[in-house]
Amino acid sequence: MSHEKSFLVTADGFPGPQPPAPAPYGQPPYPAGPYPPPPFAPAPYGQPGFAPGPGPYPPSGPYPPAGPYPAAPYPAGPYPPAGPYPQGPYAQPPYAQPQPMVPGDQDSPLHSTYHEDGPPSYYDNQDFPSAHWDDKSIRQAFIRKVFLVLSLQLSVTFAFVAVFTFVKGVKGFVQRNVWTYYISYAVFFISLIVLSCCGDFRRKHPWNLVALSILTVSLSYMVGMIASFYNTDAVIMAVGITVVVCFTVVIFSLQTKYDFTSCRGVLIICLVVLILFSILCIFIRNRIMDIIYASLGALLFTCFLAVDTQMILGNKQLALSPEEYVFAALNLYTDIINIFLYILAIIGRAKE
Repeated sequence: MSHEKSFLVTADGFPGPQPPAPAPYGQPPYPAGPYPPPPFAPAPYGQPGFAPGPGPYPPSGPYPPAGPYPAAPYPAGPYPPAGPYPQGPYAQPPYAQPQPMVPGDQDSPLHSTYHEDGPPSYYDNQDFPSAHWDDKSIRQAFIRKVFLVLSLQLSVTFAFVAVFTFVKGVKGFVQRNVWTYYISYAVFFISLIVLSCCGDFRRKHPWNLVALSILTVSLSYMVGMIASFYNTDAVIMAVGITVVVCFTVVIFSLQTKYDFTSCRGVLIICLVVLILFSILCIFIRNRIMDIIYASLGALLFTCFLAVDTQMILGNKQLALSPEEYVFAALNLYTDIINIFLYILAIIGRAKE
């Protein structure tokens, strides 16, 4: 083994000159400055929540604000307040947010089929809740007005009946002058057509009440004249039965949950059949047929009374407009008068 490689396997040192030993760690390789080594220096950026401590070095220059992105080259200082944002090229909708439907406000006019230019006599109430027709106070005022007008009409009519029945002179006069019956019938028919077909007229105050008064007086004269040809006992019995029947039907119609207004079409068909049957009774004079005809008529108009009573309530399939108090009173009045005349005919024919 040569002398150059023998130091690799032996413990002898390198035969040449020894290199200088490296500097120990922790000592800078450059000469130490005139200042002692500083302690832990804080970061050049301020930490949130910690005030930077004093260091041995002079404060460094301004630094950009801390953040993950480099600061933009804009001058520091207060910025003007943000102005209104520019509107887009599209027009803004008229409503900022859609207004939700209020479930409790089912009575508002939004769901009503009534129009001021010409409300119908009655309208279909099937698609609307019961509380949506009108406020309860308006409903109650409408019902009170209808029954007040009806009470006045019935009072006038039965006053005529009492005079024509109990006063002998008046009773003899109307029996001798039958032509007055046809005049009153013509006046009644014209008034009935006007109030039934002219919707604007029957809603125009006070002309609707004037026309209703003319109709009431003319029909009262006709009823009183018819009652004058019957016995006094038969008239009193007919009045009593009519009061009991009508009062019972009205109370039942106001309390029951059954909807009689849905049967209005069937009742109209039955009315047409009754009219044809009355024409047959004119040519075939028979006591039994007259009683059957009067019984069917009394039953039919009792059903009409139930229907017309429920139509003023507003919580059934068909309901009258609150402006139609004259039309409602007219319907109830003609129903009651027809019931009275048919019951009077039954009692009169039965006593013969």
